[in-house]
Amino acid sequence: MDPYKLLPSTTHNAPFMTTNAGAPVWNDNHSLTVGSRGPVLLEDYHLVEKLAHFARERIPERVVHARGASAKGFFECTHDISHLTCADLFRAPGVQTPVIVRFSTVIHERGSPETLRDPRGFAVKFYTREGNWDLLGNSIPVFFIRDAIKFPDVIHAFKPNPKSHIQEYWRILDFCSHLPESLSTFSWFFDDVGIPQDYRHMEGFGVQTFTLVNKNGKVHYVKFHWKPTCGVKCLIDDEEAVKVGGSNHSHATQDLYDSIAAGNYPEWKLYIQTIDPDHEDQFDFDPLDVTKWWPEDIIPLQPVGRLVLNKNIDNFFAENEMLAFNPGIVVPGIYYSNDKMLQCRIFAYGDTQRHRLGPNYLMLPVNAPKCPHRNNHYDGFMNFMHRDEEVDYFPSRYDPTRHAERYPIPSDVITGRREKVNFCT
Repeated sequence: MDPYKLLPSTTHNAPFMTTNAGAPVWNDNHSLTVGSRGPVLLEDYHLVEKLAHFARERIPERVVHARGASAKGFFECTHDISHLTCADLFRAPGVQTPVIVRFSTVIHERGSPETLRDPRGFAVKFYTREGNWDLLGNSIPVFFIRDAIKFPDVIHAFKPNPKSHIQEYWRILDFCSHLPESLSTFSWFFDDVGIPQDYRHMEGFGVQTFTLVNKNGKVHYVKFHWKPTCGVKCLIDDEEAVKVGGSNHSHATQDLYDSIAAGNYPEWKLYIQTIDPDHEDQFDFDPLDVTKWWPEDIIPLQPVGRLVLNKNIDNFFAENEMLAFNPGIVVPGIYYSNDKMLQCRIFAYGDTQRHRLGPNYLMLPVNAPKCPHRNNHYDGFMNFMHRDEEVDYFPSRYDPTRHAERYPIPSDVITGRREKVNFCT
């Protein structure tokens, strides 16, 4: 095996301590000094490297979804929806796709109690044969705002007071009172489901409206729903939450980890709701408005598959803190809609991850696709890909790389004036 093509991995550990560059360390207990009681020498390279790395162990905290827990498993397609989408992971019942899932709290800081009243995140990364698909969602099916230009404002209102750094409900009430469309989410937030018992007993909702595209190019709007097979359970009131959080501020993380370790694998069923865009005007709500939910009595849930988490992560930092999601990452057969929130998140999430993890964050093992892939994205901070090509452009007579086979995307004609308007009024 070519030693220059080995990726960093603990499977290549030496039987003794080394520097980051691989040199042996014969004493990791004492600094190099002038005599037994003299000053420490800066020429002790290992000491300087060790302290420098320790001082940089923390990366920027996520602005939202900072507190989270991850687990790995698989998604299995259980129902044929090939008439709705040409997505490879839905190609036939029985097809399994590896996944990693991250549950999170939205507002509160890394290390905060998991019992605080807060929307929860439910993000799934599918490692499909045609690239990764990131399906991001929340524990509530609607959102406070319908235009992402207000996203910094809603997060600021829910975050602690910038003067005292104390979260205060008057700030939330003040903000929401100016946005009547936030009432639905506000009701969910302060309802019993505002504090799930743990992640295993929590629903997940895609919230945003995406589109499914079949092999003939036919498009349907779609919403995604995760239903836990063990049922939905919540901490009924804040007093109960205080007791649970007071005894273990990581209770949901521990419950998830211990359940998987014991072989009690959490499972969710995936359902979808679909609307033919040709019929969207027959409803008394806009299907692209994330402050509205689609009534299940008139747009029924359709079973699609099941999600099973059967493996704990190996390293919290590598597979939780460096795990990154972006709703812009889709696969053939799944596409965006004109949902204003979604359109802005496509840019914002990738931009956030490049700031937090670096421009090559998709090279990190937890974020990289498991299928063959290639591009001309050379260089940049922390680009650790071993490459020996002479051509880093396309097309070229010296490179046999070709375009992929064309796949269908929505082709509806869009016209209108440039304007800033509330599209739901």
